[in-house]
Amino acid sequence: MSENAGVPLRVVSYNIHSQRDDAAALAAVVREAAPDVVIVQEAPRRFRWRQKSATLAGSFGLVVAAGGLPSLGNLLLTSLRVRVLDTRCQRYPLTPGRHLRGAAYAECRVGGARFLLAGSHLSTDPAERPAQAAAFKRELAAADLPVVAGADLNEGPDGPAWATVGEGLTDAAVAADRADRHTYSCADPRRRIDAVFVDPRITVVDYDVVDTPQTRRASDHFPVLVDLLLPAIG
Repeated sequence: MSENAGVPLRVVSYNIHSQRDDAAALAAVVREAAPDVVIVQEAPRRFRWRQKSATLAGSFGLVVAAGGLPSLGNLLLTSLRVRVLDTRCQRYPLTPGRHLRGAAYAECRVGGARFLLAGSHLSTDPAERPAQAAAFKRELAAADLPVVAGADLNEGPDGPAWATVGEGLTDAAVAADRADRHTYSCADPRRRIDAVFVDPRITVVDYDVVDTPQTRRASDHFPVLVDLLLPAIG
């Protein structure tokens, strides 16, 4: 395929349950998917987080792009096919007594395309989520580059935070006509709370929620796997 037709990018967005499950299965799941980028929720965010993040990335055959402690456990990983040009992290305002959360961003180049990779994990508290979603959305909306955003929204597509984040973007599951695929929980799949949103200039080629015996051992969320075509520069 010529770059004029689009630049392929394989994306995984994955809540890894703080690596509390089968680590070997987790590594095998990601390696089998062979992604260019992985947007991780519940990655290392405490003591020795840099070393733990690098070890996690290495187990996937990837490298750390951005995130970790500064983004409160959101981590962006890339293959060597992807060049990271700039990174930043965001922390949402803290609600007293609640869990501090944030987001991670990386401006990337792959082939003849540039894009903003973003990841976040919103609160389990429905009263707290809308403000976090609005803070995340402000960063996405301000981007000049086409956006690829993965998140555990902790609510379904009918929720207000989901609507805020998804406004003006393409829900990859809807684009692929697979919005009936539940992402949580592996033990009782009945909710779609994990999503990948992309700029309308990006083509969604394929979408899957990977439900296998291995993914059921690896985490309490299923990984979301999306194949995209990015618009080439010029």
